[in-house]
Amino acid sequence: MKKDKKNKLYAVCARIVWVVYHLIYRCDFNGIEKLPARGEKVLLCSNHLSAADPVFLALAGIRRQIFYMAKAELFKHKFLAFFIRQFGAFPVERGTGGADALAEARRKLEEEGRAVGIFIEGTRSKTGELLKPKIGAAVLAYETQTPVIPVCITTKNCRTPGLFTRVVVTFGDPILPEDFGITEGSGVELRRLSRTIMEHIAAMREEDLKKFK
Repeated sequence: MKKDKKNKLYAVCARIVWVVYHLIYRCDFNGIEKLPARGEKVLLCSNHLSAADPVFLALAGIRRQIFYMAKAELFKHKFLAFFIRQFGAFPVERGTGGADALAEARRKLEEEGRAVGIFIEGTRSKTGELLKPKIGAAVLAYETQTPVIPVCITTKNCRTPGLFTRVVVTFGDPILPEDFGITEGSGVELRRLSRTIMEHIAAMREEDLKKFK
């Protein structure tokens, strides 16, 4: 397994973005210590409120680069594509089921021991309500036998954060492969694991919403 290293451009830009985001938003990060050290593969499964979410995850895990899927349209502009690739993004094509992106995520986990982030709902929630989880994250976790860390991004109204909005990002306790409850890899078992991950996220949201009262 290759050693998990941050590229130099990422290391510099991440610190700049950290300062900028802390000026734009009021960021609270909890449970960062649950993100394992570099070199240990881990799958971060988060809810999805806004286009800024990948950056919130990156800021929370600034000591370690997090790789994540991004819509293929963002990669059409060469200049933009170069920078978002440096920040760990890799493309997912709409209408393909995300097969290529899942294959890339699998490679990063199994061959490089990376931290990979997935928005388990598959798309941003327009209402702020948690959506039905997609099965892809569970499939990836099971096939690669990778620990899952549920992550919850919360705002006061559970909507897209505006300027100077308080944003709470919480890392939950890891769900280890031996706790997946999967023996056959059936669709039923994988959907159950997806629901379990989302239940963890929902429970964290309930706790984090109390911080806004």
